[in-house]
Order: sequence, then structure tokens, then C-alpha cells
Amino acid sequence: MMDTMARFERFSPRMLIGLGTPLLLVMMLGMMILPLPTPVLDLVFTFNIALGLIVLLVAVYTLKPLEFAIFPAVLLVATLLRLSLNVASTRVIMLNGHEGGDAAGRVIQAFGEFVVGGNYAVGLIVFAILVIINFVVVTKGAGRIAEVSARFTLDAMPGKQMAIDADLNSGLIDQDQARTRREEVTQEADFYGAMDGASKFVRGDAIAGLLILFINIIGGFAVGTLQHGLSMADAAHFYTLLTIGDGLVAQIPSLVLSTAAAIMVTRVSAAQDMGQQFINQLTRHPRALAITAGVIGILGLVPGMPNAVFLTLAAVIGGIAYFLIVKQKQAATANTREQQQPVADEHSRELGWDDVLPVDVIGLEVGYRLIPLVDKKQGGQLMSRIKGVRRKLSQELGFLIDPVHIRDNLDLEPGAYVINLMGVPVGEAQIHLEKELAINPGQVFGKLEGLAVKDPAFGLEAVWIDAAQRDEAQTLGYTVVDASTVVATHLSSLLQQHAHELLGHESVQQLLDMLAKTSPKLVENLVPKTLSLGVVVKVLQNLLMEGVPIRDLRTIAETLAEQAPRSQDPDLLTAAVRVKLSRMIYQKINGMEDNLDAMALDPKLEQLLLKSIEGSHGNGPGMEPGLAETMLQSLLENTRQQEAKGQSAVLLVSPQLRQWLAEFIRGTVCGLNVLAYNELPENKQVRIVATIGGEAYAMAS
Repeated sequence: MMDTMARFERFSPRMLIGLGTPLLLVMMLGMMILPLPTPVLDLVFTFNIALGLIVLLVAVYTLKPLEFAIFPAVLLVATLLRLSLNVASTRVIMLNGHEGGDAAGRVIQAFGEFVVGGNYAVGLIVFAILVIINFVVVTKGAGRIAEVSARFTLDAMPGKQMAIDADLNSGLIDQDQARTRREEVTQEADFYGAMDGASKFVRGDAIAGLLILFINIIGGFAVGTLQHGLSMADAAHFYTLLTIGDGLVAQIPSLVLSTAAAIMVTRVSAAQDMGQQFINQLTRHPRALAITAGVIGILGLVPGMPNAVFLTLAAVIGGIAYFLIVKQKQAATANTREQQQPVADEHSRELGWDDVLPVDVIGLEVGYRLIPLVDKKQGGQLMSRIKGVRRKLSQELGFLIDPVHIRDNLDLEPGAYVINLMGVPVGEAQIHLEKELAINPGQVFGKLEGLAVKDPAFGLEAVWIDAAQRDEAQTLGYTVVDASTVVATHLSSLLQQHAHELLGHESVQQLLDMLAKTSPKLVENLVPKTLSLGVVVKVLQNLLMEGVPIRDLRTIAETLAEQAPRSQDPDLLTAAVRVKLSRMIYQKINGMEDNLDAMALDPKLEQLLLKSIEGSHGNGPGMEPGLAETMLQSLLENTRQQEAKGQSAVLLVSPQLRQWLAEFIRGTVCGLNVLAYNELPENKQVRIVATIGGEAYAMAS
């Protein structure tokens, strides 16, 4: 008894729900093989109609097609259920059709007698019209749309994936959001591919319904006259009405499901259901309703027309149009009042220190056409994008990025913007709000019509295109982003380049205060007992200048505390910290790979530079212009070769040369990482792929 109770407790409603689909499939198989009593047949026919209505309403209220991703499978199961019902009802009609109108159940009788008035000629016409609507109009159109959507969705997948990567790199989304969006792209392709196949089932079901009708009529006429001795008129009357009732019972749910399929493949993703979209978009332009009301009213005045109906409808439509126009005017007036602010009398107030405004650390100035980008009331997304950029950079770099102060500047071009650091412009560009930027990531499969420009963030070839060209551009391999993303990505790139300028004394003190919560003795012994705050700031700025994050502040502080008794020089302290952070630096450059392909200086040239540094007392070697130019050219060529292979470019040098060479190539050889030998983790292997400076040393000699 206890064992039975334990098993019952383990049984859950979820297990019962999980048995629904297998039971439905077994039931369909049983309907094909076993004869069903007419009450059961009535119940299943009613369930089939209810299922079609449920699916249709779910399709109408679904916000996005992927929210009803099971729809293709539901479509298949519903089609099989309907065909199984056709088999079961055909068996009953052939066996019991001679008994009269209710021989195949009350549902078939109702559709055969009440719906078409008991006239099988009318029934045939109604059935033929339903088949034409379902097969020629709805099913064929939905199948074509599903086919085209599946093809374009698959073709656009690479572009969508690159757009997700671009948003991730610019800080607009995090890793979890990127993973979710990639899954949505994959699910979208799977959904439209499945819909393309499922539409073929619906189309075949329409053809099968037409064939089943003629087979049942011919077969019923033969069975009634030859086996049951009915007259030709009675056989035609009984079996034709039953067959038509059966066909209508099956064809109406088929039409409903075909309509649901058409709604699903024609939906445009939005945060509204179909009813909300219909009302919002059709009532967005009340002038169209007013003109329609006028036309209908004029037709209602024509003699001989149904004047009352036309004039009543014109009055209703005109009233709706008047209500919408008044509502829009009230909204416009409210917005104008909100934007009007009282202007203070500047002449009645003396100047004070409050009038001396501090310089914004980070500023963004926009032309007047770009104001909708930053105005949330107008749907602007730039503020949230910039917040995402700040969050991502703060997490990556290890300190809080200052807020971005945005203001309009009438001196700029209408579509231009300028990014300022400490009040000084560091980047500018022009964008087009009504267009989108298609960026060439390096390999595309065609050209686009539009305004050719350079991507402001990375200098890549790009084209401003219309929003309608987005799918075409993604299919050709372009990465397509909107205007807000262009500005946010440009800002992110510049903030990364100038991160060392954004880190000040207050920010470093905040970092030390946070570290003191977990390592109080370390911070107490470091600042100000061992090092001044200014030296710590300079070391952290040096790290950021060379692209090294300062997230691991504990390791940095411990290294500074250890090295401070030997030297107070920020450059030497930075070199010691880099050695301690070697694993993070290596991982940032080469990931988890065990082998590193790197360049190295020619030994003779390296010795020459070392001797030159020793003679200059740490001020850097004096180099002839020709030698420097040859060396830079060689570094640039080898860097491009490494990047073409998809690998990071690395130059390995002696520790004494590392800092000077890093400063020497900064801004000239972009993408080249300069590492000292002692900055390589012990468990990593190095393979020298190029030697730099052999010809340069020969020229110097």
C-alpha cells in the first residue's frame, strides 16, 4: 500500500501533460483503423474546429513569430488529425449513409442540412468556393511567403551574426544578451525553414479534401444503389449531403489553420499583437480616415444608392477621424508647453563663480538633426547605448568611465557630431538618421547603392543605405548598424584609445578605497607610506596607455609595494607590474593558445640599440632617420602579414628596449604588441616567424 502511495505521489500533472501528444497520435492511428461511434465522431469533429480557432487566435495575439515556434509542428498534427477524421467519417458514411442524414453524426448532419439548407447543389458550390479560397489564395500565398522568408533568413544569418558581434564589441550588449540574440537568429532560421515545409502539408491537405469529396460522392452513389438498393435520387441525396457535410466540417478548420499560417509568416516582429498594430498603424494618419469618410458620404448622396447605410458609415468614420485629429493636436500642444522653459533675466544677476563651468571630461555635441537620437520622447536610443558602452568599458578596463555630457551645437552641420575629451575634439563624423550604415568587414559578395563613406570607428569601407536594403546588405555579407550604433561604437573606440587620460587621482583613490575593504594593510602600507598617490596614478595610466586593463588592482598594488623600496620611477614600476600581469597580457593577445608566433629584432640591431640606450642615460637611443624609417617599414609589413593570417602581431625584445620601442611605434604601427622576454608566461612556447632590422643594421654599419 505504501509503495502504491509513493508511486502516486511521484506522479505529477506535468507527466500527464507530456502524454498529450503521444495519445493524440495513437488516437489518430486508431481513427484510421477502428470504426468510431457517431457520438465520438461528433466530439472529435468539434475538437478539431476548436483546435483551429485556438491556433488562429494564438497566432493573432502572438507578438513575435518565435513566441509560437511550435506552430509548424501544430500545423502538421492538426493536418494529420483532419485527414484521420476524413478516413473515419468516410468509413461511417459508406457503412451507414443509407440510413439517413444523421447516420454519420449530428455535426456532419448539421453542416450538410443547416449550413447549406439541405441542397447538395448549394453545398457543392460552397465547398468549391472554400477550396478555391484555401488552395488558390491563402495556402499558395502563405507557402510562397514562407519559402522566400526561409531563403532570405538563411542568407541574412552571417550579417546578423556580425551585427551581434559589433554590438557586443561596442558594449551595447553583454555576453548573455549576445548569446540570446544568436539563439534567436538560429531559431528564426529554423522556424521559417519549418514553415516552408509545413506549408506543403497544408497545400496537400486542400488537394486531398477535394479528391476525398469526389471519391465519397462516387463511392456513396455506388454503395447506395448497388448494395442497399436505394434509388439513384435517394442515393445521390443521402450520400452527397453527408459527403458535403463531412467536407465542410473538415474544410472550415483547414481554412482557419491556413489563415493562421499566413498570419504567422506575414507578421513583422514588434512588441504588439496584431490587433494593437492594426489600430495603431491604421489610425496614425487620421487624414486618410477623413478623406474616406468624405468619399463614402458623397456616394451616399447619389440617388439610387443605399443612402442610409453609406451616410451612417461616413458619419462613423468621420467622427473617428475628428477625434484622432483633436487628440493629436492636444498631444502636440502638451509637448510644446513642456519644451518651453522660463528664461531668467540675465541682466538682473551678478556674475559669480557658478558661471565658470568646468570642462566636461567626456562630451558629445550633435547637430540639430541628431537631436531625436538623444530625445527619449522621440524614441531616441543613444542614451541607453552610451550607458551600455560605459558599463562595458568600466568592466573591461577596471575603473568607472565618467558620464558623457550631451548637448546640441548649432554651429555643427545638421547631421554631424563631435566627441570631446577634456573639452578638446578627438573625433567627428556625419550620420544620416533615416538610413543605416552597411560596413564592409573585409569580404562581401556584391555592391550596394548608396552613399559611400568610411566607418568612423575603424575606418572600414561603408555605405549609407535605406532601411529597406538591410536584408539585401546582410545577405551580401555587410554588417548593418543604425545611426545610434555608429555613434556608440565610435565613442567606445575613442574611449578605449584615450582610457589613460580618463583615469585621474579621484578615480584611483576610489579604487584604493575599494581595495582597502578586502586588503586594508596592503593599501595602508602602499599609499602614502611607500608611494605617493601621483606615482600610483602614473603607473596605472602607463598600463592603460598600452592597453593593459587594471582590473587586477590587488596584484598591481602588491607589486608596487614590493618594488617601491628599489625604485620610485613610474616607468620601472610599470615594467615590474607588467611582468606580474604577464598571464593576463598574454591571454588578451593570444587567448588560451600555448604557442605564440612572434617577431624579433636582429641580434646585431638589438645590441646596437642597447648600447645607444646606455649611452643616452635612459633617454632612448638616438637613431638616424633612414634607419628608423627602414625599421618602421619592416615592422609594418610583418604586422600586416600576421593580421592577414588572423593572428596577433607581437614583437619580442629585451626588457630594456620594450618601453622605448612601444613608444616608438605608437600611432604608427597599429595592432603591434611589444613584449619583453620576461613578460612571457613560463608555460608558453614562442616561435619566431620574422626577424626585424637585418637590412637596417647593414645600412647603419
